[in-house]
Amino acid sequence: MAATVAGAAARYRGRFAPSPTGDLHFGSLVAALASHADARAAGGQWLLRIEDVDIARVRAGASDAILATLERFGFTWDGPVWRQSLRGDVYAAALERLHALGLLYACACSRRELAGVKPGAIGERVYPGFCRDRALRPGFSQAADSGFAWRLRVPAAPVGFVDRHYGPQSQDLAADVGDFILRRRDGLYAYQLAVVVDDAEQGISDVVRGADLLASTARQIYLQRSLGCATPRYLHVPVAVDAQGNKLSKQFRAPALAGDPLPTLLAAWRFLGQPAPAEDPASVAAFWAFAISSWDPRRLPRAPVVPAPPTFGGRPAPSPQR
Repeated sequence: MAATVAGAAARYRGRFAPSPTGDLHFGSLVAALASHADARAAGGQWLLRIEDVDIARVRAGASDAILATLERFGFTWDGPVWRQSLRGDVYAAALERLHALGLLYACACSRRELAGVKPGAIGERVYPGFCRDRALRPGFSQAADSGFAWRLRVPAAPVGFVDRHYGPQSQDLAADVGDFILRRRDGLYAYQLAVVVDDAEQGISDVVRGADLLASTARQIYLQRSLGCATPRYLHVPVAVDAQGNKLSKQFRAPALAGDPLPTLLAAWRFLGQPAPAEDPASVAAFWAFAISSWDPRRLPRAPVVPAPPTFGGRPAPSPQR
């Protein structure tokens, strides 16, 4: 269901980009609600993109189920839904540009070779550069280069940005990540490349997403700069975790959104620290009218992870002490 926004509002362009690996859950809803409310409160556009570039993880029927759930919860989006699985030629062209700039190299390292590499400050294995000094090949094609990954050379210098909620951020890509993969050995394009290319082509001005992606932002900004793309503003919001402290996700079997949407929307609204309505909205449409007029990012919880309500897989509230 597409909404139409015209005039000056088009200056703000946000987006929500779920992966069709399963049904939407409470954690997905939190991110979608924050993104949608931020865009509409600014009088801006909100785009929808299906991140199905990793086709091996796509579940049949999940895309349609996601769209149906978003509609049931009252979300509206602008323009057609983009699907990354249809954009391989665009990602290939971006790789060609980076290759021409001397920023890519082929990597033949196996998982076994990298298994002993120690993680860096953000918990990811730092690529030690085993293949970094390979001579640049004259070109590459998806057919000829099967069996190789393609990595982006990163500088030994910090990449900084200011998050709208968590403030100034800085990451030394060489120390914390190392040269990272843009196209995998199996020929699939990496999330980091696809998201940067898509945000640039869609003219995204503002990215609102979970704090679990805060550690990816410096990589994306460096890649934006390398490709000559504009950098959006970023607003990261707390991530919902389950009773064991795991991020709510399909991997940890987070329950799908079901039942009456209104109580679930209100629970996600409270999770985000937003002001309670004077009285409960009578409908989903009434909720969105209130939410868009009341959205205040300054009220977001400061913690990067927050327990989800018990109904959605989070910890039960502690019993009162006697």
